[in-house]
Amino acid sequence: MITKAEAIKAIDLNAQFVIRGGVVESVSGGITGEQIETKQAELQAEYDSKAYARNRATAYAPLGDQLDMQYHDSVTGSRTWLDHVEEIKARYPK
Repeated sequence: MITKAEAIKAIDLNAQFVIRGGVVESVSGGITGEQIETKQAELQAEYDSKAYARNRATAYAPLGDQLDMQYHDSVTGSRTWLDHVEEIKARYPK
């Protein structure tokens, strides 16, 4: 979940602010509550849209194992690595 603090910093990296209990008590630079909520929603949507990439990154075999798959595929003519990649891309589509 994108926080109000992250939203404020995305609007103005140098903004000074106080947040207590999830409530913005003060913020510098004339940043409004509406601007914070809008930016928070934008950042959350961007984060959510990249869930597939985060899931794929943890699902792929370690790089060394993938290189080993590619080597054996080239020697034996198998599709181990391609099958591995295709399965993960199918499981976590864009």
